Amino acid sequence: MLTRRHTLTLASAALAASLAAPAFAQDWKAKYPELVFAIIPAENASGVVERYTPFVNYLSKELGTKVTLRVANDYAAIIEGQRAGNIHIASYGPSSFARALMTGAKTEAFAIETNLDGTKGYHSVFYVKKDSPYQKIEDLKGKNLGLVDPNSTSGNNVPRFALDGMKIDPESFFGKVVYTGSHENAIIALQQGTVDMAANWWNDEQESNLQRMARKNMVKADDFRIIFKSEQIVNSPMAYLTDLPTDLKAKIKDAVLNLHTKDKAAFDKIYEGKQGPLLAVDNKSYDPIIELNKFVDALRRKKSS
Repeated sequence: MLTRRHTLTLASAALAASLAAPAFAQDWKAKYPELVFAIIPAENASGVVERYTPFVNYLSKELGTKVTLRVANDYAAIIEGQRAGNIHIASYGPSSFARALMTGAKTEAFAIETNLDGTKGYHSVFYVKKDSPYQKIEDLKGKNLGLVDPNSTSGNNVPRFALDGMKIDPESFFGKVVYTGSHENAIIALQQGTVDMAANWWNDEQESNLQRMARKNMVKADDFRIIFKSEQIVNSPMAYLTDLPTDLKAKIKDAVLNLHTKDKAAFDKIYEGKQGPLLAVDNKSYDPIIELNKFVDALRRKKSS
């Protein structure tokens, strides 16, 4: 039987809980007065800043706390930043995200890029100059190959996987293998003749790194042609630190997944109307990329032994 004393005790407890709830929900703001959003260097730093500043401003407004944009020097810097807990939210490539998981970073994929047709994948391609004599990869023996970064999916791991399937060892087949540091730099190296073939990412005829560069008047897309296209690769994720408070992660995820409707201008600044909305994803989707990374790691070990 509930007595008056029991009733008063329960009421006091309920009041205390209701008063504590809002304070608890805001506890993360004291611990995280600033959040860092970092992105891999797919293009030159000024281009990344221009493309992502409206998004970071939107995220700051939605979360009610400062969000700072950091353009990483390379893919490894994103991984190490999340391992150290200094980068709270990151935009990865598939292989760099898989590498983060493989090296113990406590990070969770929560959003994936999509194409206009709803698919969630892209391709790795090899470009050559349009007027070059090369019609197939075997024609480039002794020539220079441009890759992007050791942790790039379309710019290193998938190309190496594809070349291995052709029984081609890049370091012995090509005259030189050059890591250019970014997808844009790979195209520029090809344009300038530093390399004779360059790896890059390609969604479809409407969208690719090359098309983005053409829209910025950096190159003419018609000056290049594709001589190899991979099978579809799972698209790039955004990921946040696993140890962030649950309510903060929920707010980040909600803001990102609704970016295309809540701030269409910021969404269009990133994707220029060439991609669909970000959708929910989890770490499991990147298991095949972990296996790809392991394959490439095994190739490196084999060569060094």
